[in-house]
Amino acid sequence: MGFFDQFLTPYYLGIPLIMIAMTFPWILLPSPSNRWLSNRTIMLQGQSVGQFTRQIFISVNQGGHKWALMLTSLMVFLLLINMLGLLPYTFTPTTQLSLNMGLAVPFWLATVIIGLRNQPTAALAHLLPESTPPLLVPVLIVIETISLFIRPLALGVRLTANLTAGHLLIQLIATAIAVLASTTTTVAILTMSVLLLLTMLEIAVAAIQAYVFVLLLSLYLQENV
Repeated sequence: MGFFDQFLTPYYLGIPLIMIAMTFPWILLPSPSNRWLSNRTIMLQGQSVGQFTRQIFISVNQGGHKWALMLTSLMVFLLLINMLGLLPYTFTPTTQLSLNMGLAVPFWLATVIIGLRNQPTAALAHLLPESTPPLLVPVLIVIETISLFIRPLALGVRLTANLTAGHLLIQLIATAIAVLASTTTTVAILTMSVLLLLTMLEIAVAAIQAYVFVLLLSLYLQENV
């Protein structure tokens, strides 16, 4: 197998399994009960989600709080998919640029439409900074418009590139360990320690990239609410 074969969508009997990989993380979440007292897992889940929601929406106006459930669900979804993708013999849907762009473009477009509907003057004012010399007005409008449309591309490419690079590094080092194990055991053990450190780093990257994805969406929302 090639190094990039791990990023191909798996098929079974001609059926793509990416939908199963996307829906499986939700099964792992414990369902809240109607009892007065919950178990530790549900309490930890509720506290974590509440802390994340407060952190994300601390700078968002009251009108943007309607997005709390949607963005929090997106954060949990991306976090679980990224984490499960680090397990052996698993597929990570967020390494597919098409999926990440399918998440980034609708959310970004929704924030832009909200801004144009609620405050069109302020939304268009972002395209031209204050005290701009008259000669630079056409150039800055074009630059700001391009930067506006690059935002969803940056969201999708950032998430795809970080996860893809991490998976490739893990596979390269694991392949090196398999080759060195039969020749130089000492170097193989040292390489194994590097692999363990890289795995811990990738766990942090998986969580941080999910957080950054939703954080940038909340910043885009703040500009248009």
